[in-house]
Amino acid sequence: MIKRNRLKLLLSGFLLLPGMIFAQQLSYRQSSLPISERVDDLLGRMTLEEKIAQIRHIHSWNVFNGQDLDMEKLGKFTGGVSWGFVEGFPLTGVNCKKNMQLIQKFMVENTRLGIPVFTVAESLHGSVHEGSTIYPQNIAMGSTFRPELAYRKAAMITKDLHAQGMHQVLAPCIDVVRDLRWGRVEESFGEDPVLCGLFGIAEVKGYMDNGISPMLKHYGPHGNPLSGLNLASVECGLRDLHEVYLKPFEMVIRNTPVLAVMSTYNSWNHVPNSASHYLLTEVLRGQFGFKGYVYSDWGAIEMLKTLHRVAHNSEEAAMQAFTAGLDVEASSNCYPLLAGLIQKGKLDEEVLNESVRRVLYAKFKMGLFEDPYGEQYSHSEMHGAESIRLSKEIADESVVLLKNENGLLPLNADKLKSVAVIGPNADQVQFGDYTWSRNNKDGVTPLEGIRRLLGGKATVRYAKGCDLVSLNAGGIKEAVEAARKSEVAILFCGSASAALARDYKSSTCGEGFDLNDLNLTGVQGQLIKEVYETGTPVVLVLVTGKPFAISWEKKHIPAILTQWYAGEQAGNSIADILFGSISPSGRLTFSYPQTTGHLPVYYNYLPSDKGFYKNPGSYESPGRDYVFSSPDALWAFGHGLTYTSFVYKNLRTDKEHYGLNDTIYIDVDIKNTGKREGKEVVQLYVNDKVSTVVTPVKQLRDFKKVDVEAGKTETVKLKVAVNDLYIVNAGNKRVVEPGEFELQVGAASDNILQSKVVSVGEFVSTALVEEQKILKSSKTISVHGEVRDVQATLIGKVNIYAKSTGELLGKSDDRGCYRMDVGNKEVLIFSKKGYQNLEVPVDNQEVVNVRMNYGDN
Repeated sequence: MIKRNRLKLLLSGFLLLPGMIFAQQLSYRQSSLPISERVDDLLGRMTLEEKIAQIRHIHSWNVFNGQDLDMEKLGKFTGGVSWGFVEGFPLTGVNCKKNMQLIQKFMVENTRLGIPVFTVAESLHGSVHEGSTIYPQNIAMGSTFRPELAYRKAAMITKDLHAQGMHQVLAPCIDVVRDLRWGRVEESFGEDPVLCGLFGIAEVKGYMDNGISPMLKHYGPHGNPLSGLNLASVECGLRDLHEVYLKPFEMVIRNTPVLAVMSTYNSWNHVPNSASHYLLTEVLRGQFGFKGYVYSDWGAIEMLKTLHRVAHNSEEAAMQAFTAGLDVEASSNCYPLLAGLIQKGKLDEEVLNESVRRVLYAKFKMGLFEDPYGEQYSHSEMHGAESIRLSKEIADESVVLLKNENGLLPLNADKLKSVAVIGPNADQVQFGDYTWSRNNKDGVTPLEGIRRLLGGKATVRYAKGCDLVSLNAGGIKEAVEAARKSEVAILFCGSASAALARDYKSSTCGEGFDLNDLNLTGVQGQLIKEVYETGTPVVLVLVTGKPFAISWEKKHIPAILTQWYAGEQAGNSIADILFGSISPSGRLTFSYPQTTGHLPVYYNYLPSDKGFYKNPGSYESPGRDYVFSSPDALWAFGHGLTYTSFVYKNLRTDKEHYGLNDTIYIDVDIKNTGKREGKEVVQLYVNDKVSTVVTPVKQLRDFKKVDVEAGKTETVKLKVAVNDLYIVNAGNKRVVEPGEFELQVGAASDNILQSKVVSVGEFVSTALVEEQKILKSSKTISVHGEVRDVQATLIGKVNIYAKSTGELLGKSDDRGCYRMDVGNKEVLIFSKKGYQNLEVPVDNQEVVNVRMNYGDN
């Protein structure tokens, strides 16, 4: 093989002469020609070996000795032909630039056809190479509720990437996550598909507008793995598949020219996603119109044999993945066997050609043939001052104030004489997974940020108290003493994640670090309780990559904030927020559970899924739905406080009735009724009041974050396209059904402050029709009866009203019986909390027995 390649190089020597006179005549080298023509010309010149190399990946362990590129290894491993992709994740940023240029030079100048290689980096929240700016993790980005920040972040990351010689990034991650035990919660923008899609669109545009090709991941149902375990299967129906897990991918693909998608490790309904023709071809290409290439998550093709056991050997694994529509193999070695399958007649070479076309198209589209060395970006530098400021801005807007009893926050730096800074995350940076450092020298810790802000004006007492992973409570005594001696105690608890390909020790979050229990790990709960018992006011800050179950803390701790992994400026950001230089404005994109047993807790559940009896209990008063609890979230999606207050009023729409091709435009006035400027996240949800399939109680459709001065009013404009209000019918077709839709505007999914019903299609809204008049009664009669629930249990203390006057006529007794005198044509309204109101006409009946349904009105 090596000898043959050397012969090819000799025969092609004319192509590499100074000036490359003959090469310039080749169609694929002429930038003035259409890309499709250039691709076809190049593909027609390629051998089978060269084609397969374009859908394969060079990995750092193949060609590097530590930080140094081994050119002999590179030549031997590649066989002297150009490959599709190369990475060097363990490299520093400086070494990355040097080595990637050497590899690119080899591909362009020392292979027969001179096809440039896609140099690949991870950049979930900043490039993974040392020296790069570290931005807040995706979970923090989502909590800003500002997709434009995702655009700016991606655009800024490209400066680091260009300085490192990169062309392709394995980002953004747009998975919708629904099991909070999963370690990869932190990589998601949130639990809502529309929010994930909007942030994905912004980030993709930020990369592509600045010369970097992004890759959507992880395609397929991924964010609700069984038992929360990484790589576990996801089981769901077609509606959830399309309306939850695939919706962000569809949104991004339909709204951007994205060229790459990564498949997932796991399976859906017993079929591995990386071998699913339905997902990779019928849906991704056939329905969504995706024109780019599909890239395997690392090792996913080999896992068809080793994990899923749907292939006997690597050859079968290659055949299954490739014919399903997976174009590029990363971190396994199944695709070299495609050559033998083609030679045996088991695989049509045209199928291979189509995959190679997709990769070549992307390389031409991204300008690699004209500028393989990134000379147009040669001015780019890593870790500039502008990028540091942006990292801080995102951190500032992502912190979520969950609770602030009696206005404990913000703290007054001028009046405070002493503060205790306590906890395992108080003096430790937490950047999140897929970054290059866990070292305090590469960021600002909360302790450092607080000391900087106070500047010696107050005594700062630090005690770690405990760590995140052990049951060693030996340090709690010191923490308690620090709290007792101080005017306020600030506790920093939460989680820790790994640094990619570098440091995985003591991780409690991130890829492969899943939790069976969402209580705070180790003895953090004990630390919080003992510090609280000192009587010193406590502020709890969760520095974390996922929500935890902190019901006790919500009940007892006066002030609680969540600071998702907030990047290298996290310490400065949280200090500014705690002491009031900046008002918190983040909102939850993941609901907090009361306990692990309350999972799932996402807000857009079906009407049947949060209990039927509406009688939540406690140990003091057992009930139903659950016996000792409510099924509600501890804090719901969209929740977040700030240091001022807002009033919503005057919700209005541009009309009352909409056609199927219309857009509904909504205005609502937001007044800042507090004493300081603040940001409010105005959220629009829609409820399909009656439909032929069960739909969620509400769905996020739009949102705006607005900055409102104290005492001022801002009009916020929101919108939703009617064709986005579709359901998926039994034939798997999208249909917008005529009917009523309730528009709900509020400060959180469980805090709706204004609402309005509009009608869509050929439907006359009952809200717009005059109510039928109650027939006038001609006499008074005595009526009695029993009030029961749907299971025939008698219901006591039910209010009974006369509809004609609204007058309270009486109540059912403790046994559920009632008796009263009413008009013979009256309509009785039976009403009790936890039950749906029921209207029953008397119609001259002396016995009126009723059954009430559980639920809300």
